[in-house]
Amino acid sequence: MITDEKAGSLGSRSGEAMTTAKREHTLGIWGLTLGYFLFYVPYSGMSKAVTSGLLTGGRLIPGTELLPAAGISTAIVVLLFITLKRWWKYGRKRRIFGLNIVFPRRQTLISGLGFATIIFTTTLAYSFNGISIVLALVLMRAGVLIMSPIIDRIFRRRIRWFSWAGLILSLVALVISFTSIRDYQLSLGAVLNLAAYLCGYAIRIPAMTQIAKTGEPQTALGYFVEEQAVAMPVLIIFPCLMALLGRGEIANEMRNGFVHLFSGPIGLGGLMIGLFYAGLGICLSFIYLDRRENTFCMPLFACSSLLSGITASYLLAWWMHGPKPHGVEISAGLLIMVALLVMSPLHHLPLYIKQLRNAIAEHRLILVDFRGNPSSNPTRLSTRSSATRFITINFEAMREVLRNPPPTERHS
Repeated sequence: MITDEKAGSLGSRSGEAMTTAKREHTLGIWGLTLGYFLFYVPYSGMSKAVTSGLLTGGRLIPGTELLPAAGISTAIVVLLFITLKRWWKYGRKRRIFGLNIVFPRRQTLISGLGFATIIFTTTLAYSFNGISIVLALVLMRAGVLIMSPIIDRIFRRRIRWFSWAGLILSLVALVISFTSIRDYQLSLGAVLNLAAYLCGYAIRIPAMTQIAKTGEPQTALGYFVEEQAVAMPVLIIFPCLMALLGRGEIANEMRNGFVHLFSGPIGLGGLMIGLFYAGLGICLSFIYLDRRENTFCMPLFACSSLLSGITASYLLAWWMHGPKPHGVEISAGLLIMVALLVMSPLHHLPLYIKQLRNAIAEHRLILVDFRGNPSSNPTRLSTRSSATRFITINFEAMREVLRNPPPTERHS
């Protein structure tokens, strides 16, 4: 007998309610963006190095041979991460034969299938001959960036000016990067892979936007757990079914991937690629789950990934004598940095200055003071004279004021 178990605060909210809710801006998403960048550099570099022959003495490795090892590695790391963080409790459950089992909702089921498709197609994108790391990124990110404001409009989410600016600058950077590509080749397989990649995002992001971008940590964690409970098993089951039941070249390549699962560049390279993808996938998921509009989150991840692709390309050229990136890509990289600065907390600088000025005027904050003994109150320093006097700058009080802005000064 199967019964539903209530999920507490994990219920969905309408798009209109989300646009009117107040929010506090934090730097957490920027830490996730940095983590995404640090994982994506070795992921994209190793994917290209293994499949292009840089690590195999010139022997080209089909991307489908890497999928078994990469999928198993990603699934194990992500599921282990959720277990160690004790996040399974946040997922919706059903009681099946006396056991509480994570039972994804329709949206998280769809999103999980979309995420599994994204993982497969991203790894395959770097394996096609005639396609560089940067070109693969340009093709994948352009479609996602165009998609983001459309999804926001559908769900009636407010798009702020710096999100539009970041989106436009990101698209211009992609166009500049695309013009630097010479003699590229787009096979039918590469086009179909790109289409599948965009379809994965077309079903993942709307589902996530509909019920999970609320700013409530439990809602985000619940969605993440349910989505991974679908996506991670698919990463293992699909290659197994293809290897066991499939026919043709792709099935043969996946069988070869299982044969060399723990040996040689196919197995070891695939396991490392999966490990790095697990890290970037976790960071990326929570970038998307941030309550900010997709038109903000998408350019943020696109800028980070394109910078990481350019970095990985230069590292391969320097370390393994791979093909050197074109010089115009530096211009694209600089433009991406401008986009990141536009979207960074710097556009809140006038608000921060106003908060500090108000706090000083109300004597809630004394930045520089002469004192002899530390005050027990970190947000207010004593002005009494003392035998031993010295200048102190109350940085802790500054952090306290900026951490707790007045309700009327919080941005929605």
